[in-house]
This record gives sequence, structure tokens and C-alpha cells, in this order.
Amino acid sequence: MALSKIWTGFIIIALLTATVKFIFQPGQQQIFSQMVTGQSDDSIHVRTVSAATLPANVLQALNKKNLVNWGNEKVYQTGPDQYRVFTLQTANGVFQTTKDAVNLSLNLIGIMALFMGFMSIAERAGGIRFLSRIIGPFFSRIFPDVPKNHPSMGHMVMNFSANLLGLDNAATPFGIKAMESLQEINPSKETASNAQIMFLCLHASGLTLVPTVIIADRLALGAENPTSIFIPCMIATFVATIAALVIVSIRQKIRLFQPVILFWILGITLCITALIVYIKTLDAEGIKLFSTNLSNGLILLIFLLIVLGGVYKKTNIFDAFIDGAKGGFEVAVKIIPYLVGLLVAISLLRTSGAFEFVMDGFKHLFQFFNGDTRIVDALPTAILKPLSGSGARAMMIDTLSIQGADTFAGNLASVFRGSADTTFYIIAVYFGAVGIKNTRYAVTTMLLADLAGVLTAIGLAYIFFG
Repeated sequence: MALSKIWTGFIIIALLTATVKFIFQPGQQQIFSQMVTGQSDDSIHVRTVSAATLPANVLQALNKKNLVNWGNEKVYQTGPDQYRVFTLQTANGVFQTTKDAVNLSLNLIGIMALFMGFMSIAERAGGIRFLSRIIGPFFSRIFPDVPKNHPSMGHMVMNFSANLLGLDNAATPFGIKAMESLQEINPSKETASNAQIMFLCLHASGLTLVPTVIIADRLALGAENPTSIFIPCMIATFVATIAALVIVSIRQKIRLFQPVILFWILGITLCITALIVYIKTLDAEGIKLFSTNLSNGLILLIFLLIVLGGVYKKTNIFDAFIDGAKGGFEVAVKIIPYLVGLLVAISLLRTSGAFEFVMDGFKHLFQFFNGDTRIVDALPTAILKPLSGSGARAMMIDTLSIQGADTFAGNLASVFRGSADTTFYIIAVYFGAVGIKNTRYAVTTMLLADLAGVLTAIGLAYIFFG
């Protein structure tokens, strides 16, 4: 099983890397403690140096600021001709990560209960089946194993719609409900079905229309044109989604060149193009206002339509809401073991220094072939995004702070962050919610779709940012 091999590989690589550093690298005597009990932003590898050790540009910067970046390290002056150099731990250790995983699951309870409660009302009122009939002609082609007008189609529509608008909080409950619906018709309950793989790969490709959070971060970091990454992000996620669709279709022997499928893909492309044309007429504040109002307004509109549908069908609305909300609580608790397992493996990989070793390898490889090292400066965001959303955000912010928000590397890091999704988090949450143990080719397909998005992002960066 791919996920089992990846999980095992993460742990083995992390422990081997830490052992080698402990034995052969000076100043790594605390590495095992950092991996187990350390916390993000702890000061590690602390040492004292003289002015002769520091480059001239670092010394000049220290005349203006108290704390200066020196590669991956930070420097501050402690006395005459004396400076302290240290590194910040990039991730929490194992113990804190287990708490983070549980807190993450518990924080999902409220939002899961809310949306799954409204989903229960919509199901009893017939709203989900109504959506299934609308999208049925398209979905019946790419989900041939799902019966006509099956409720899962409506759930998937809600999930994809929330994802398009960047509504992660809403997309997760809708997506889990879709996985549960698909699990009902799954003949092998511990093995992912074709339909579940297709759905999750499309979801994990992360197609988003307006990257509001990325634009907000760029604005906060002083970017002169914070919205410049809007079109590249949209195109990169669209390419990743098409890549996921094509790869899964090949594996499942689905014919994509059918009039209905081509019509829907063309329609989506035209809608995205129209949105691009409109967004280009707005400034940064206008885009932020538009996307926020659109997203939040649609959530309230969905709630209103569901309640009105329940009233029209004479449904006991509150009882239906409570029944669905109970399911949201149960799902949030059920995914805790899956999140703990994956997040701990990722934590070990990052705190051991294996991630930095990979990044140094990429940099040396680019330098050996006389490649553009600006790509390497932005690459940590792309590599971390499938592993950790918060880690990718931290890497993007670090790149923008060091390289500059409007530099090639800063823009590319921003597009990287918007061109993929948190693949391993999605695997843990969605497969864990329905008890799937054999994910088949889902993980490799998601990572290939992420790679398609990353490569597209690099090409677009040269087109848009030179």
C-alpha cells in the first residue's frame, strides 16, 4: 500500500538522518530531544561567533536591525565583537504534534456539526438529489460506478463548489459526506473504490478561483502588486485538476473525449476566463472585498435555500439538523488516529533535518547544471505544501521576507502555495473518516497532480514575472 510505504519511509529516513547528524555533525547533541519534545520556533544550534566570521552584508544589516537572517540562521549582537547565531526549529516535536493533531480534530467538531447538520436538512428536503440530477450527465461519465442520481453526486458538487471559492471549512464536511455516500456503494469497505479515488484526486488538486489568503499575506508583507499571482494560481490549479482527471481516467479506462465531458470542461474554462477578465478590473482591496463577500454570501445563501427547501417539503428542520450534527461530531473524533499517525511522521521528517538535506541537494543540483537558483529559493513552499499547509505558508512568508515580496522567488513561492493542496492531510482526513486502509493508486496520482501544478507554476512565473 502506497500510504503505508510512504509513512514508513518518512520515519526511517528521519531517524537515519538524525542519527547521522548526531554522530558526525558538531552541535547536534540535542537533536533527538528536539525531535521528541521540541517545539516550533525553539532556538537550536546556538553558537557564539566573532565579527570576522560574519559576511560584510550581515554586519552592515546589524547596524540597522537587531536581528538579521544569515542563510538559514539568525544573528544578533551580544557584545563588542561578539555575536550569537542560532536556528529556529521548523516544526513541533512528536509530543506536541500529537496534541496538535487532536486539537485540529477537535477544532473541526463545530464546523463539521454545523455543515453536516445543514446537509442532513438538504437530504431530507430532496435538495441533494436535485443537485445530483443537474450534474448527473457529467458525473455519470467520470463516475461510471455511481448509480444515476445517487446522493453522493450532490455532496461532491457541494464540495467542489466550496473548494472553488476557497471555503476550506465548508469543503471538508461536504467532502467527508461525499466519501461516506460513496462508501455505502463500495463493495470492499477497506479498499478505496474507483469513484472515491476519482473524487479525492479531483478534490486534492485544489482548484480555487480566488486565492484570498495568499493575496492577504502578500499585502501584509508589503507587495506592491499583491494580486499579480491571481491568474498564475488559477491556471496552475486548473492544470493540476486536469492532470488528476486524466491520470485517474487512464487508470480507470474512462473515455474523456465524450461530448458531455468536453462540454463541461469547456464551460468551466469559459467561467474561469470570465472571472479572470472581471478580476483584472479590480484593485487589491476590490479583489479581497469581492472574494470575501462572494464566499460568505454564498454560504448564507446555501443555508437560506436549505431551510426554505425544508419548509417547502414540511421537514422537521431542527431534528434533521441535530441528527446531521451528531454525525459531524463522530467523524471529527474518528479521524484523530489517522491525523496523529501522518502528522507525527511529517514532524519527524522536518525536525530531523531531512527536509533541509533535500533542499540543499536541489540547490547543488541546480548550481551544477547552471540552473536558475531563484527556483530553489521558492521550492521549499512547493515541497512542504503536500505535507503541511501551515508549513507551506511559513515557507512562503520566509521567502517573501528574505527575497522580497515582488521578486521572482517571492512571486513563485506564492504561486507554489496556491498550485497544490495539503495532500497527506486530505488523505488522513477523508480516508480516515470512512475507514479506508488500502488507498490503491490515490496517493501517487495526487502527488503527480501536485507535480503538474508545480511545473506549471514555474513556467507561468517566467511568463508573468520573468
